[in-house]
Amino acid sequence: MSDPTTEFRALSERMTQAICRGDGAAAAACFVPDGIYHDGFYGEFSGREAIRNMVENRFHANARDFSWTLSDALSDGSLGYARYGFSYTSKIPGSVGARVSFAGIAQVRLKDGLISRYGEVFDRGTALAQMNFPPERIAKSLARWAAEEKPGGK
Repeated sequence: MSDPTTEFRALSERMTQAICRGDGAAAAACFVPDGIYHDGFYGEFSGREAIRNMVENRFHANARDFSWTLSDALSDGSLGYARYGFSYTSKIPGSVGARVSFAGIAQVRLKDGLISRYGEVFDRGTALAQMNFPPERIAKSLARWAAEEKPGGK
């Protein structure tokens, strides 16, 4: 019998390393066809094509030199959690070359050995501050994200 935590960790590693390489197709292949990736910066992407596009045309358009390490992965086969450390070098105007690092927690719903929903929690303000964004830009972004967290969102 296989261990759900071992399988979850292997699947998560496959997804995160594909994202770091910029291989959107390989990252999307870790999801069920109608899987959802909810990114802390860019929002929700549904379906393999949207996830592939997010990796290639959002993540890698705005950053380079990705590193994503997982720890403390746990799963019962239908739900998994892992702590992570994530870093990249910004390509965003005004912060080009800034190295950004933060820790977070991923919550992953699983179905048939693939990801049905990926979500994450991390301190977005820390990342924005490391990109040398002006305080008013950070405040505006955080206010928008805070509104989305309220019941009914936006």
